[in-house]
Amino acid sequence: MDIHSAIADLRAALKNRGRVVFVPTMGNLHAGHISLMTQARAHGDTVVASIFVNRLQFGPNEDFDKYPRTFQADCDQLVAAGVDILFAPTEADLYPEPQEYHVEPPGIQNVLDGEFRPGHFRGVATVVLKLFNCVQPQAALFGKKDYQQLMVIRNMARQLALPIDIVGGETVRADDGLALSSRNGYLSAAERSEAPRLYRLLNDIRAAVRAGERNFAALENAAMAALTAAGWKTDYVAVRRQSDLGIPDATGIPLVALAASRLGNTRLIDNIEI
Repeated sequence: MDIHSAIADLRAALKNRGRVVFVPTMGNLHAGHISLMTQARAHGDTVVASIFVNRLQFGPNEDFDKYPRTFQADCDQLVAAGVDILFAPTEADLYPEPQEYHVEPPGIQNVLDGEFRPGHFRGVATVVLKLFNCVQPQAALFGKKDYQQLMVIRNMARQLALPIDIVGGETVRADDGLALSSRNGYLSAAERSEAPRLYRLLNDIRAAVRAGERNFAALENAAMAALTAAGWKTDYVAVRRQSDLGIPDATGIPLVALAASRLGNTRLIDNIEI
């Protein structure tokens, strides 16, 4: 696996490499990331991963400084997964001057996770567009665990006519159902045992909707009450349209149940398509 930090070196390395497929990450890789790398091979000739902890998407009270940096272990996993090129820019490489131009997503950036993390999706969209311009891929993979992020990137690519196929990778879970996440490492042993409750409640919502329940607010409130009773501090549980994360206003359309809740000091997110 070749590793490049300079944009010019990366572009030179990608000349005449066929169809390029890209998987951006912030490092601290787990099996969910590696699943995306493995899936990527089916979408192109050259698989490029990136590792960059993007300051722009972290709020002032979030965990940018303590976000785990595990570069050598990440590289070992990427090599084992057959990744061809790793783009690992420094902040000076990617932001050689203050980033004054930004991608401003529409209303979707202000709901659900965006309501509780102001500016987050602005930072995500800006860095992803910049990474796309560096790598110039024909396809890119993003995990469905970050469902709202996937929608923001997919809509950005469509509306800005980017020549990139945006592919959603299925969420990878532990045996007890917990969605794999870099932040799971912050959980204590007791919290880790409790954490799968979030996925179980989303499954309960899916089962109820499939059985014909259409009082989505009641389902959301019941799930939030169950989390509160178990000691969680919940930002939201919501049933939304898959297409745009809008509030459902018709029957028979594809839905997704999403949740974000804090267990101890760790904020967990999850979703399940219906």
